[in-house]
Amino acid sequence: MNPTPRKSTPHSRRSRPHMTATHTARHARRLRKRFVLPAAGAALAAAAALVPGSASAAYPNPGVLTGDIAVHDPSMVKTPSGYVLYSTHNGIEARTSTDRTHFKRAGSAFTNLPSWWATYSKDRSPWAPDVSYHGGKYLMYYAVSSFGSTHSAIGFASSPSGQPGTWTDHGIVHSTTTSSGYNAIDPNLFVDRDGKWWMSLGSWSSGIKMIRLDPSTGKQYAGDRTLYSIAARPTGSKAVEGPAVVRRGAYYYLFASYDVCCAGVNSTYKIKVGRAGSPTGPYIDKNGVRMTAGGGSEVLATHGRYIGPGGQSVLPDSDGDLLVYHYYDGQDNGAPKLGVNLLNWSGGWPTAY
Repeated sequence: MNPTPRKSTPHSRRSRPHMTATHTARHARRLRKRFVLPAAGAALAAAAALVPGSASAAYPNPGVLTGDIAVHDPSMVKTPSGYVLYSTHNGIEARTSTDRTHFKRAGSAFTNLPSWWATYSKDRSPWAPDVSYHGGKYLMYYAVSSFGSTHSAIGFASSPSGQPGTWTDHGIVHSTTTSSGYNAIDPNLFVDRDGKWWMSLGSWSSGIKMIRLDPSTGKQYAGDRTLYSIAARPTGSKAVEGPAVVRRGAYYYLFASYDVCCAGVNSTYKIKVGRAGSPTGPYIDKNGVRMTAGGGSEVLATHGRYIGPGGQSVLPDSDGDLLVYHYYDGQDNGAPKLGVNLLNWSGGWPTAY
């Protein structure tokens, strides 16, 4: 997600040109709340290791996490000193963990907010960071927009350590206007098997797109300005966003968030996936349906108290690939929280466990 409550009608935080004033006001109130949870007690913290949750339905529960885990759109990176997780708003919120289980608030990525953010967000509040490590430095892509608008931009920053307060902003990578037909939000960087850099982004409207990046600049590659379409919902709800592409074996896997985010216990977000032999697609689900035709095989959806999982990213770690996401806690008034599960790739498709 990004800044974003959505309703089950065709508008999302991301690209809703027809949001009513009432919806906007409700959204603003939600965003002004600081969802800070108290640190868990020592007994829970001692239970540290991330273990796959036991399934209460068709899907597994997230592993046991403690501390400040109130997040939206989490993206996590592993550094020599431990894990750093970044999430939506407040200059890109930061949390750190030494064990991948107990998280503590650690300020924000940016201490001085770039002035260009004000062009796209009156309160200069960025969304949906994507953080990774390439070429000896940490990279972050993020979106700046306002609720209900496709007047949006994706920015790029780098850091020598990945720690909060150390990021240098490098400006705009890609932007959209109210007439673009898609939204420049929810960026995700990945590198293909030939070493080429790509960024997926968006969207609602006409769907999720992909552009090629230049590794030397971190910005769009001058030799290929093609805007590739990789997922969409051509009929009915346009609710697809939050792409994350993973290279695994012979395939590229596109994870995306479908349906309505940011509505607490009324959220209907879910994570789906498709795979392709090429970075630019076509991405096809288990039933052979293209993701550009509304396809996608479910990886995680609402079950028990864990409502509306989405806003996902994938982090390779020493014990496997981690699916990192947010959900709404049905036993805590719909508070947004961090979820982490391992992925099993047997059979050629990802399964959360």
